[in-house]
Amino acid sequence: MSRRLLVLLIGLGAFVMLFAVMQLVPYRVTNPSARDEPAWNSPETRRLAVAACYDCHSNETETVWWEDVAPLSWWLTNHVDEGRSALNFSECTPGRGENEAAEAVSEGSMPPNYYTWLGLHGDAKLSAAQRRSLAAGLRATLAGWDCGHGA
Repeated sequence: MSRRLLVLLIGLGAFVMLFAVMQLVPYRVTNPSARDEPAWNSPETRRLAVAACYDCHSNETETVWWEDVAPLSWWLTNHVDEGRSALNFSECTPGRGENEAAEAVSEGSMPPNYYTWLGLHGDAKLSAAQRRSLAAGLRATLAGWDCGHGA
């Protein structure tokens, strides 16, 4: 066996072993049991929020099998944790209210473009009319509610 092939096989074996060991780190998305939603202003606002926001901003995150494979699962879990700390529709209590979500939707920064790459989450790809409707609905819905914010 040539030296080059031996080095390649050892490198490939090390990569496979490292990948296998990474799967033992139990950092995956979890869904806490809290389900305290705000009083939605309309069923349409809730439907759009579920489609475009809930996977990162609620305790009802749905993942597919390959999103549970490290290191992608680590990135995704961190992303969801950050999203929930900013806004969590599953942990709402009456309070002062926020409109940052409506602004983010209006500006087009939420949902992020990469969320619909490769045909994933197609229902989260909002038309201009849906974006306006969701932003207006979030303004009306979240006025008077604290949803998450690390509380």
